[in-house]
Amino acid sequence: MVTVLLFIGGVLFVAIGIALSIALHEVGHLLPAKLFKVRVTRYMIGFGPTMWSRKKGETEYGIKAIPAGGYVAMIGMYPPNPTDGSVRPSSTGMFQTLATEARSVAHEEVGPDDSNRVFYKLPVWKKIIIMLGGPFMNLLIGVVLMGVLLMGFGMAAPTTTVAEVNACQVAFGDPVPVNLNNCTQTPAAAAGLKPGDTIKSFDGKEVTDWTTFTSWVRAAAGQSVPLVYERGGQNISTTITPVLTARPVIGANGQAEVDASGTTVTVQAGFLGVGPTSAMVRQPASAVLPVVGENIAQIGGIVFQLPQKLVGVAQAAFSSEPRDPNGPISVVGVGRVAGEVAAMEDIPLSSRVATLVSLLAGVNLALFVFNLIPLLPLDGGHVLGALYEGARRTVAKVFKRKDPGPFDIAKMLPVTYVAAVVLIAMGALLIYADIVKPVNLFG
Repeated sequence: MVTVLLFIGGVLFVAIGIALSIALHEVGHLLPAKLFKVRVTRYMIGFGPTMWSRKKGETEYGIKAIPAGGYVAMIGMYPPNPTDGSVRPSSTGMFQTLATEARSVAHEEVGPDDSNRVFYKLPVWKKIIIMLGGPFMNLLIGVVLMGVLLMGFGMAAPTTTVAEVNACQVAFGDPVPVNLNNCTQTPAAAAGLKPGDTIKSFDGKEVTDWTTFTSWVRAAAGQSVPLVYERGGQNISTTITPVLTARPVIGANGQAEVDASGTTVTVQAGFLGVGPTSAMVRQPASAVLPVVGENIAQIGGIVFQLPQKLVGVAQAAFSSEPRDPNGPISVVGVGRVAGEVAAMEDIPLSSRVATLVSLLAGVNLALFVFNLIPLLPLDGGHVLGALYEGARRTVAKVFKRKDPGPFDIAKMLPVTYVAAVVLIAMGALLIYADIVKPVNLFG
């Protein structure tokens, strides 16, 4: 019963966190819009029927029935329909009708005193600030949560104490022999190292961190070097010979590097066959932004490979293939992971809370990256439209041509509808996969 309650608590923690992140994303649009005197008629969380709302000033604030995002409604998002008869029926009549209707809706609530409070009349830089306000709010939330995680809870870092000693010498990527008594011992096993031993020195050099120790081992392949370790309060001296074998290349982020196909990159290096214990080490404030940058780069890589990743998700969802643990997941998958983490009673509470905070930070950084995609209806699509408007106005000014005026982004509605259908389909696929074939992160 306690496990079930913990699972529900983890799901609710992340669900509420995501809802607040969405609400603050919309605040990121709302505040600069009001600052620039654009009339904002509605600030809504969710879509569909309104469950609750209250009007304050000229803006209605409310919650909708379907918790799948939110929006800020500003008057005059598109220029008004031409009144000179320049719009004529054509082969693209259906799309033109959609654009015409969208322009009409955008101006339904424009009053006689609102001529200078419509969005489309704003300078390009103000449009960009309003549209980037939402994604950058998610970035700010991600940075704050990452700061709480790294500076408050700490980051898992390897210690100089041995956690495991591999019995058999196996090249990276090769299967471990079934019969452990009939294999070549690792140098660590042959030297008598055991879990709980603390490495004190290697080749006469004091060992203070595992990363440096690993680099020394890798460079000492085939060499018999002195090793000192502590066991039961006593220092024990021995000699050990790292063996040359295939080992993964470790990047600047401390993770194994992979090539374009997702295969781990390896190099011939020295190997002992030991793994370290880890401990939560609090990080300085200077470590926050680099870690955020690494996360954004990783998320960007996933987004860039999203079509390929989704093919893998579909194949796994409709076959017996396992899910890629490094692939995309939906909010359902995030909630499931959060529930599983919260229900792990054998893990300290602080570690579980830290993991939940990490999940929320990752979700916000993912929202930041995803919303910057230059495709409508995402914020990046509106930014691209504003940049195009600025570019063509600059060109007109340079060549002393007539100002072309605001770019009518309503003309891009066909692209918007196609993109919206694709995004909905992607979301549906990920939700289905997270239900029938969830990602297995914990074995």
